[in-house]
Amino acid sequence: MYRASEAILATLMNPIRLSAADRLLAVADHALRALTSTPQAARPKPVATGPGERLDDDERRRAGALMRVNHVGEVCAQALYSAQALATADPALRRQFEQAAGEETDHLAWTAERLVELGARPSLLNPLWYAGAFAIGLVAARAGDARSLGFLIETERQVERHLEGHLEQLPAGDHASRAIVAQMKDDEAAHALAAEQAGGTRLPAPIRWAMRAAAKVMTTTAHYV
Repeated sequence: MYRASEAILATLMNPIRLSAADRLLAVADHALRALTSTPQAARPKPVATGPGERLDDDERRRAGALMRVNHVGEVCAQALYSAQALATADPALRRQFEQAAGEETDHLAWTAERLVELGARPSLLNPLWYAGAFAIGLVAARAGDARSLGFLIETERQVERHLEGHLEQLPAGDHASRAIVAQMKDDEAAHALAAEQAGGTRLPAPIRWAMRAAAKVMTTTAHYV
């Protein structure tokens, strides 16, 4: 088991100047851990307060598909934060990415556990999602810290809206998934606010639209694959 931010962020925050090969190895190690290891949450999984769970087969499949999409989102979050931490030269900002990545690791662990409980599987395309998100994170980070934070703000706000939609779509009796999604939604809102307070700038409308289109492709595909 692992804390997903440990491998790359601990290495990147080392005061000793690292070679390009060292950084590349740290990035590769983090990717492998995010995709193949069992994530370990620092916080307890949110507990449902409603009555006992009674889901029929159709409801279980529907909930599993939605939680698979949420799990993909957390895989992508690991890649995004790793790329942004790698690219920034600001130690304070790197620490902010590390803190947020830790909470996203909780989400990754919670959604992975819930998939098992529902008898569902993760997306078969997780390596592709990770690679794509990492590349996007690097591009955003190379535009400067303010734009990198702006990208984070927009991403988290879109995820927050996406999770709100899932709260409406999940079966009414799936209290366990609802508790997880509700906590994730609160955390994403907090991440967006922190990035805004750290100086993130609003992205141009065409970029925001492109992000929404890319997210739509990912969520639609991950629902089934």
